[in-house]
Amino acid sequence: MERRYTEDGSRSITAFIENAIDFYLDYLSANNAGLFLPTSVQSYLDGRLDQFENRMAALLFKQAVELDMGMSMLADCINLDEEYLRRRRADSIANVKRTNGRLRFEQIVRDANGSDDEWQD
Repeated sequence: MERRYTEDGSRSITAFIENAIDFYLDYLSANNAGLFLPTSVQSYLDGRLDQFENRMAALLFKQAVELDMGMSMLADCINLDEEYLRRRRADSIANVKRTNGRLRFEQIVRDANGSDDEWQD
């Protein structure tokens, strides 16, 4: 403790002990070691996460609008029976699971055509 109080920047052992007790009381107030962060860090993280959440929500909304427009135009142009749509949905779910969501249009076209030719990127 003699060595540590100077490393901590405390002026005395008593100040070092007071700092340690304050820290421990804050830790106990948090009720969980995983939740314990200085308030400034917690506030910063909360703000950044709020910004990220708002940005992602806006981007997902825009993407949903574009997807709805495309699907609506496609539905207006062609008539598909429900059995075909069920099969396509099952195939799409399998494709997304198989590729972990990293689909490439070129691969889908290649699979649909049964071609093994490589696309030029």
